[in-house]
Amino acid sequence: MLYHLFTYLDRVFDLPGAGLFQYISFRAGSALILSLFISMIFGKRIIRYLQKKQVGETIRNLGLEGQMQKQGTPTMGGLIIIASIIIPALLFARLDNVYIQLLIFSTIWLGGIGFIDDYIKVFLKEKKGLHGKFKILGQISLGVIVGSVLYFNDSVVIRENVIPQFEFVSTDALLEIDAGMRTQDEVQRESVKSTKTTIPFLKDNEFDYAVLVRWMGEGYERWVFLAFIIVVILIITAVSNGANITDGLDGLATGTSAIIGVTLGILAYVSGNVIFSNYLNIMYIPNTGEMVVFIAAFVGACVGFLWYNSYPAQVFMGDTGSLALGGIIAVFAISIRKELLIPIMCGVFFMESLSVLMQVSWFKFTRWRFGEGRRIFKMAPLHHHFQLLGYHEAKIVQRFLIVGIILAVISVITLKVR
Repeated sequence: MLYHLFTYLDRVFDLPGAGLFQYISFRAGSALILSLFISMIFGKRIIRYLQKKQVGETIRNLGLEGQMQKQGTPTMGGLIIIASIIIPALLFARLDNVYIQLLIFSTIWLGGIGFIDDYIKVFLKEKKGLHGKFKILGQISLGVIVGSVLYFNDSVVIRENVIPQFEFVSTDALLEIDAGMRTQDEVQRESVKSTKTTIPFLKDNEFDYAVLVRWMGEGYERWVFLAFIIVVILIITAVSNGANITDGLDGLATGTSAIIGVTLGILAYVSGNVIFSNYLNIMYIPNTGEMVVFIAAFVGACVGFLWYNSYPAQVFMGDTGSLALGGIIAVFAISIRKELLIPIMCGVFFMESLSVLMQVSWFKFTRWRFGEGRRIFKMAPLHHHFQLLGYHEAKIVQRFLIVGIILAVISVITLKVR
């Protein structure tokens, strides 16, 4: 919103300082600061309001140390996160950018599903909340919408055969590219619609979803969109549920999401900048640099919320926050064509989800095979296993975050390690 306003003021009235809003780096920094301000300052007021309305978490006794002390802690704090993301994004991002539109829509969509789930739990006193099939249906619907837009929208392209040498590009030219004052069409030769994505560690570094339907024979290209949409559905469902499962200890999901957000911001910036993408020899995706503004607001919202969500938590995000965070991460990664990095980048989410899948599968198998269910872990998800081993909640969270940082670094270096 402000981008469009100040662009007009700069062109028509030559307003001093208005040109700053042309720069992605300036708007990203502004979005980060505003999201921190909203989550930390207004977040406290929202927490007090939730306390006043007695919007407290109902804790199921699992026999874990310190668990029942959390009874009554305000939940639905995901509203703070969503507001801290949406408001800066609306103010500082380019609203005519298809990727920004998708991210805002996805945030509201999954946040709305999570809100309904929390509302049923808190106000209608139904412990199970929204039935699982409705959650899945909502995630599938979002996957269909996101996949269709990314496949059919003419603005979603990649650029190939980028001019190979930029040794003599001036600093001013780099700034102009960052600001969008030079159209990046001036520094590349062609743009194409493509179903290619980035695959880590391999020298070619690219994978085409068309491979999945080649078995259909002649004319298989017309069905590529189905394979792509199915993959998008699976990724959105897996990551949003992974974030939801991870949200079991104070600050764990919030801190992990912030680390992933920083990683995604780096990947989006280099993928959306013709100079850096050429230097790193990675896929150049026009217009994705604008997503850095959104992810800056995302990181600020997570860090600001962590102020109140760290141990001992003053507020829980609930499904309102966890589903939205996971959905944003999934849609963002798909948009910058780094979704195959998710098992590494979102490794903490992956381990938590995998631990539940392994526990449930092994229990059912052993009950069928031996007549008695057996467990791999003391309790799933994985963080509860470590709690039962005697580790303090805060120590588990700190060590998981360290693992998250290590995985983030590995994700970034995959740009060059092939």
